[in-house]
Amino acid sequence: MGDYLFLATLVVVALVVLVLVVYLVGVIIYLFRGAAHLQALAGGLQQVANDTAPLAGKLTTINGTLGQLHGGLSSVNSHLVAIAGVLKL
Repeated sequence: MGDYLFLATLVVVALVVLVLVVYLVGVIIYLFRGAAHLQALAGGLQQVANDTAPLAGKLTTINGTLGQLHGGLSSVNSHLVAIAGVLKL
């Protein structure tokens, strides 16, 4: 009976170790795959940063022009409000 329990314990321990090894190997494989995807993502993000770098100067120019346009449109808006007041709209 003692030999049977010892053998059963060894089999159970071997199975647990085998399952653990398979699980950990799977984790290692997926971590390497994830690292490859992260490297590709980092390369893509760097490319986006390089492609959008020239926009900073252009957006400053556009923002300045829009500021001037805002002043003119505000003036037109105040005139339209005055006209609406005269026409009682």
